[in-house]
Amino acid sequence: MYNAKAYSAVSATSRLASATIPRRDPAEHDVQIEILFCGICHSDLHQVRNEWSGFMPTVYPCVPGHEIVGRVTKVGSAVRKFKPGDLAAVGCLVESDRTCPECKAGFEQFCPNMTLTYNSPDKHTGAVTYGGYSDSIVVDERFVLRVPSNLNLAGAAPLLCAGITTYSPMRHWGVTKGKKVGVVGIGGLGHMAVKIAHALGAHVVAFTTSASKKEDALRLGADEVVVSRNANEMQKHAGSFDFILDAVAADHDINAYLNLLRRDGNITLVGAPEKPLAVSAFNLIFGRRSLSGSPIGGLAETQEMLDFCGTHNITADVEVIPIQKVNEAYERLLKSEVKYRFSIDMASLKSG
Repeated sequence: MYNAKAYSAVSATSRLASATIPRRDPAEHDVQIEILFCGICHSDLHQVRNEWSGFMPTVYPCVPGHEIVGRVTKVGSAVRKFKPGDLAAVGCLVESDRTCPECKAGFEQFCPNMTLTYNSPDKHTGAVTYGGYSDSIVVDERFVLRVPSNLNLAGAAPLLCAGITTYSPMRHWGVTKGKKVGVVGIGGLGHMAVKIAHALGAHVVAFTTSASKKEDALRLGADEVVVSRNANEMQKHAGSFDFILDAVAADHDINAYLNLLRRDGNITLVGAPEKPLAVSAFNLIFGRRSLSGSPIGGLAETQEMLDFCGTHNITADVEVIPIQKVNEAYERLLKSEVKYRFSIDMASLKSG
């Protein structure tokens, strides 16, 4: 084991603060990565404050972070995919059982025995996994991804969660050139969805409750912007969408969007409202429409997404911060005061 610098929370009410954590030395299949940037995901905030205690209670001390980009510093003797100096990334998973039907099908994100990047039982140490708010991490090479060298690394970090969370359902539901795609909610997830759908060749319509976001949505790649509070604007698009990605985490009227789908159209939820959404059965029955949800993607699909983003030069719009401002960033995140993701420059850890 060796000691790594990190920022951790010691309770649900404490601020994140400088700490020292143990990391395992690289074994034969492991890759050690110096973390250069780590994105801040809304789930980091939920986890740190134990807001998911009902199904995923937080183990303290908690070191969050699952949007990790860095440089390989050391590899185990059996590692073949990476060498020291390579750019590398780690997303939401650092291990799975590798034997279940989901893993064998390339859907590690559905493995019943997956190990999350942080706050998960660590089969190597017997403790808990620690995430990317740290100066380094050690991960089995199977769960380490390659980063296209042309991408801005601060903006690439959120691709490991926000990028794959929006890319995966679009690939699953066949978003391609000629499809009409809606994106509901232009935030951390939604802004990535607009960029990716545009790059896939779709006709992209962004939905927002705020007319002030129209110009920005067009800049991101939307072909049209609809203010969802305007009933006339919504009605113009009735029955016309092949696919809609719903990235709203607050309570909202899902039926208004179901009515916009054409026959066999789909809405996929990637936002997770706290309360159940009321769904009219008739809005599904008439038109054979479907409503589904989607998490991240598997490892192969995540690498595919990174390569796609490299080809199209897609990164998240980020505000880069030092680790010392992470608590302030959490408060701003609650107020949606960021366009559109925070990315932590982990070099700042060296200054305390």
